[in-house]
Formats: sequence, C-alpha cells, structure tokens
Amino acid sequence: MNQERIAELVRQLLIELGEDPNREGLQDTPKRVAAAYEFMLKGYKQTIEEVINGAIFTHSTNNMVVVRDIEVYSICEHHMLPFFGRCHIGYISKDKVLGVSKLARIVDCYARRLQIQERLTQQIARAIKSFVDCEGVGVVIEAQHLCMMMRGVEKQNSMMTTSSVLGSFHESVSTRTEFMTLISKER
Repeated sequence: MNQERIAELVRQLLIELGEDPNREGLQDTPKRVAAAYEFMLKGYKQTIEEVINGAIFTHSTNNMVVVRDIEVYSICEHHMLPFFGRCHIGYISKDKVLGVSKLARIVDCYARRLQIQERLTQQIARAIKSFVDCEGVGVVIEAQHLCMMMRGVEKQNSMMTTSSVLGSFHESVSTRTEFMTLISKER
C-alpha cells in the first residue's frame, strides 16, 4: 500500500468536502488515515498459511471444538464504513487440531479486507475446513454495520447474523443444533 498516495487522495477528499487540509486539526489527518487504512486492511498482505504458521497438531479426537465471542472488525465494501461484532467457530476434527489462537487470526486475516459479512463468514469456514481437514465446521458472525446505523435507514440496534456450515455441520441436524446451543449459552 502506497501510504503517500493514499494520504494525497485523502487530502484531495478533504478539499472536495469543503475543508481546509492545512488547518491545525487536519494537517496530519491524511497521513493518519493512510496509516489507519494500512492497519485495518492488512489482511490483503496476509495468507492463511502465514497466519496458521504450522500450528496444526495431530490429535486423535472427534470432539467438537468451539471458540465463541471472537471480536471481529471489518470494513463494508459498499460504503467503506466499519462493521463489527462477534464470531463463533466450531469444528469437529478427524485427527488434527488447530492452535486455538489461530482461529482468531484466521478471522482477522479475512476481516481485515473490504468485505461483506456473508462472504467473510464463508471464507473463515472454508479456510478451517481446508487446513484442518475436519469432519465439519460451523461459523456464525453477529455484527452491527455502521452503514446501516449512521446513514440510510439509521437503525441503531440492528444486528446481522450470518452462518456457514460445512461437512457434518451441514449434513447433521443434531451436530448443527449442538453447535448453535453451545454458542448461545449465557455469557
């Protein structure tokens, strides 16, 4: 990402909005915005292989592994406004498990790109299924979208929920129900 070019574009945007980019409060804003975008969109520079970094371990179990309430922050590709919420992941391994922190890192890798929540949910599920070669996986994301809260319909309390279920989570109602029950327990 060319931070100097982005800073110049932000400077031009400020002018188009009727602002003076040379006034005290805005002098460094273009640089700060460029740095913020580089951080918030760092997923473009990452691969799942790098994120997992070999943290797949042999373990003979077929228990369900669930990690819930993983914070997720992303930017909507339609209005370039943030959406944020929680991601819940469950999978049933065959003979491999993933280092638990890697689940959160996979979420961040895909979330730190221009996104729509539906695709984000699916990408996370597919990556886990592919890299762990698990029996099944379920991913649920609950998020609030600033593009819906700050503009347009201005619905402050709306929450979007998406799910992606693959393998046994898709094929078995009881497996899917167990996952949904585990992620719905009182916090």
